[in-house]
Formats: sequence, C-alpha cells, structure tokens
Amino acid sequence: MSQIYFFSEETSFHLENSSIHEKWLSFVAAEENNGINQLNYIFCSDEYLLKINIEHLNHNTFTDVITFEYASMPIEGDIFISVDRIKENASEFNVSFMNELNRVMVHGLLHLLGYKDKTKEDKIEMTRKEDYYLSKLEKF
Repeated sequence: MSQIYFFSEETSFHLENSSIHEKWLSFVAAEENNGINQLNYIFCSDEYLLKINIEHLNHNTFTDVITFEYASMPIEGDIFISVDRIKENASEFNVSFMNELNRVMVHGLLHLLGYKDKTKEDKIEMTRKEDYYLSKLEKF
C-alpha cells in the first residue's frame, strides 16, 4: 500500500480530501508501471521554498515545485509545493486554485517517474501526461 503524506510548512493551507489524492497519485504511479513506497507532499510558502531552492539547488528564484528523489522503484521522495505560487499561477492562467494545485502535484510525481521538462519536446510530453492524469482525477 502506498504511503503518501501531506504536510504544511509556513502556510495555513491543508489539503482537503487527501484520501482522494492518495488514490489518484497511486493510480498515476501504477499506470506508469511503478509504485509508491513513501511520498511526502509539503505545502509551503514562497519564502520556505526559496530557501530550499537556494540551499539545495543554488537557484535564487521563486518556483512552484521542487522534487527530491530518494528511490525510483518504488518511488520514495519529497515534493515541496509553494501555495503562494499556486495561487498566483492559477490567477495568471485563469484556472481554479485546485486545478493548478492538482497539476503541480502530478507534475512533481511525473518528475519522480522519470519525466523531464527542460526541452520543448519534454515540456510537451509532460503537459500531455499532466492533462491525461488530471482527466482521471474525477473517477476517485
């Protein structure tokens, strides 16, 4: 059974209906012929994630998600998500907060599953996978 946990750091945000997300994210991993041993989602502030970005990646920029992989099969990792970035991006892209959050949650998991987004082709494939798995969320 997948061990998926949700934490909050320096934000009042708490994920509602986390059991739905656990089932959905486990489904994504299974569809990609993998499993989840332990996956931690940490929802945080811009400032919290900026510190991680500087300390661990030497990037002095805000970002919406940072993923750390500890094992690839089955997956073990941490996915840090800035709630502040999600709010701003949702407004910029004219989508709901939850739609953007779900996209970033699956985006982080897809990174752990081996998908990249550095090249144009990789970004197209990543977006295609995000859209596909977002379309499956309603069945959970």
